[in-house]
Amino acid sequence: MDRVSSFDEPLKKLLGGATAKVMAEHLDLHTVGDLLHHYPRRYEERGKLTALADLPLDEHVTVVAQVADARILMFNNGRGKRLEVTLTDGSGRLQLVFFGHGVHKPHKELLPGRQAMFAGKVSVFNRKMQLAHPTYQLLDASDADEATEAVDAFAGRLLPIYPACKQLDSWRIAKAVDAVLPSAQDAVDPLPASLREGRGFTPLPEALLKVHRPQTKADVEDAKARLKWDEAFVLQVALARRRYADTQLPAVARRPVTDGLLDAFDAKLPFTLTEGQQKVSKEIFDDLATEHPMHRLLQGEVGSGKTMVALRAMLTVVDAGGQAAMLAPTEVLAQQHHRSITEMMGELAEGGMLGGSDRGTKVVLLTGSMGMAARRQALLDLVTGEAGIVIGTHALIEDKVQFHDLGLVVVDEQHRFGVEQRDALRSKGKQPPHLLVMTATPIPRTVAMTVFGDLETSVLDQLPAGRSPIASHVVPAKDKPHFLARAWERVREEVENGHQAYVVCPRIGDDAEEAEGKKGKAKKQAPEDDPEKRPPLAVLEIADELRKGALAGLTVEVLHGRMHPDEKDDVMRRFAAGDVDVLVATTVIEVGVNVPNATAMVIMDADRFGVSQLHQLRGRVGRGSAPGLCLLVSEAHEASPARARLSAVAATLDGFELSRIDLEQRREGDVLGQAQSGVRSSLRMLTVIDDEEVIAAAREEAVAIVAVDPELEHLPELRTVLAALLDKDREEYLDKG
Repeated sequence: MDRVSSFDEPLKKLLGGATAKVMAEHLDLHTVGDLLHHYPRRYEERGKLTALADLPLDEHVTVVAQVADARILMFNNGRGKRLEVTLTDGSGRLQLVFFGHGVHKPHKELLPGRQAMFAGKVSVFNRKMQLAHPTYQLLDASDADEATEAVDAFAGRLLPIYPACKQLDSWRIAKAVDAVLPSAQDAVDPLPASLREGRGFTPLPEALLKVHRPQTKADVEDAKARLKWDEAFVLQVALARRRYADTQLPAVARRPVTDGLLDAFDAKLPFTLTEGQQKVSKEIFDDLATEHPMHRLLQGEVGSGKTMVALRAMLTVVDAGGQAAMLAPTEVLAQQHHRSITEMMGELAEGGMLGGSDRGTKVVLLTGSMGMAARRQALLDLVTGEAGIVIGTHALIEDKVQFHDLGLVVVDEQHRFGVEQRDALRSKGKQPPHLLVMTATPIPRTVAMTVFGDLETSVLDQLPAGRSPIASHVVPAKDKPHFLARAWERVREEVENGHQAYVVCPRIGDDAEEAEGKKGKAKKQAPEDDPEKRPPLAVLEIADELRKGALAGLTVEVLHGRMHPDEKDDVMRRFAAGDVDVLVATTVIEVGVNVPNATAMVIMDADRFGVSQLHQLRGRVGRGSAPGLCLLVSEAHEASPARARLSAVAATLDGFELSRIDLEQRREGDVLGQAQSGVRSSLRMLTVIDDEEVIAAAREEAVAIVAVDPELEHLPELRTVLAALLDKDREEYLDKG
């Protein structure tokens, strides 16, 4: 174990308290191992300045350059002085500025001709790029021998530039790395020797040396290839072991029954299932028939018929004597699911009631806002087994809720449920129930392999017959205000043709919002005339404007998360019944709301939503026989990344294509979200979108190894590295689904 312990040494021991404190607080680095895995972001070739044209505004940069001139300027009637230094790299110039007492030292040291490394935040002053009060390190020395040494140390070398912070520059991090680099020799290599040699990988200690102190660019490539592989492989082994452990758990096999509830349901369907629905149903039925719990992720475009597939799985379980629970993220959605499932099932959802089918079962709803009597009855139906299907919110997870025999848990919209919630529901079965996780947010294959790697994946990529095309357009409200006026005319036209429309805003608005602590935030916002800085548009304000202006005479109602559940349900019922022309809402309608007669959607401040969220929202229209229209209203500048994002959404209806765009535009951590927080040390080099081949290959190797040696008895090094990665908190990360 001594070989691991040097990696576990606290940085304080080697670097001193002050530096270690900054590293812990600002960079989340605590041990020698953490620092050795804090890889350079890029490498500067000696003496080469980052092209000045490419300097990013408002970011901390490190540049290597020569002083062209330096001069002291007096201001404030001679009471203040300022040092201005101009740097050059032969292709461009950059200004440095120092004030007050900070002038003395750089004035003595930064003489024309001197070379140094400078670090600071890039800003613009008088239309010139500048660094104010940068820290610097001279790269030359007056003593001839020292000068030669300094030149040798830097000339021709690749200088690692580390992810830094205001309190700690890149080269101070580099010095700290120098102090811990000898410990790289003690790195525990997780790769089995046969795999390492078979794939021609550099040994791990050498890879760590090469990534921090490369002699050549080839060294960097070598090191990166090895370190990326390690990250992918260790994670995939952890996931493979989890999948293996699941196959060892006991579960009750729920096999289809002839002439049961499912057959009766299928017989009354007014349409045939798509090929995709049939294929995915078969995968699910095969899983349900085994004696270990199913763990399946069902991803499908909005409207691809996931609910139908889930319902057929639930009916199969009821046929086999079990109960099924569907967990929805909001009350609106739970009520919607309950309504649509009971409508689809008809008399089959009234088992045991007068007029119900003798092959039927009870379908109950359980939410936090139900009245006492209804709630008591629902709980009774669950514990006696009267109700074969229950649909609810997290109210289903409460201790009071007992099942007769829970056989299947369906979780809708995975990303809104925590691990603990899912586990609490699963623990209500006598044996672990089968699990089906549904998401309408398309997930690129690599992310599915990384984040949901312990779930088998099924994809529904066909839309059922009768779904209509959706036309999407960007409405540049600032450049072309008449386009926005035309958008409201289009909404009117849809309503005149007997259809309905949604208007979506990022915020609710009103005084209550201020009272909820958002007051300070709103005050800090810039004046209304600066659209870049104004608060996002709000439901209550926009609804009011539309009633008085562009949509006067139409029935305009609002829907948002702060309304009472009964009030929300009432608005949704009236909208579904066609009594409301236009629904102005927040993203509460993003998931699951199904009104086939709604054909138009206007999304205000569309640039304030993410790509996949816009795609989700758009999926609420075009659900009937009439074509859908989605208008993305934005004041973002034509050349901005926000507008590029909106154009991408308008250009394609393919959710998987959009999820790739989304992933390319965001940082890895955002995409992996909570998933990554537990595995901080595991994804530093690997980028999920670019390294698809690495992840797929690592998964294959991991599966093969775990199949032969699930406890990794013959691979103690791999077990040691996994144990370090998967302490109790981090293991939560893997418990996706």
